[in-house]
Amino acid sequence: MRVGHGFDAHRLVEGRPLILGGVRIPFERGPLGHSDGDALAHAIADALLGAAALADLGARFPDSDARWKDADSMALLEDCARAVRAAGFAVGNVDATIVVERPKLAPFIPRMREEIATRLAIPAECVNVKAKTSEGMGYTGDGAGLAVHAVALITPSSP
Repeated sequence: MRVGHGFDAHRLVEGRPLILGGVRIPFERGPLGHSDGDALAHAIADALLGAAALADLGARFPDSDARWKDADSMALLEDCARAVRAAGFAVGNVDATIVVERPKLAPFIPRMREEIATRLAIPAECVNVKAKTSEGMGYTGDGAGLAVHAVALITPSSP
């Protein structure tokens, strides 16, 4: 088995929708990014790519390429999962932690888990998403941005 770690962070700005795990969350600000800024999808994608030693999301979908402007990050996650399977691995599980002071995310987590599981082609029971605050400290605590950490387990596919 292999384990990968992913991380992503985005500044929160007005005029952008807040999308996490493919779920649009009502909030006055959203992540500034080249794609739709879904930091949860980005961190999980990087964890999967890292576990399979397939570089990272930026190498696969560079922000210097106009094709990825405002791209659906869940579609990018799905592409990364296909690449991991093509490299001979199966996705075992993912676990992610979103660090943001507000909005409160608990009501949206079940839908995030379902959306991610669908894109990874694994049961929702194999996807865990948690939301934490940083107790007012740093850029996540003062509301300037959000961050996501993720880990993924992959195993060799059956021949």
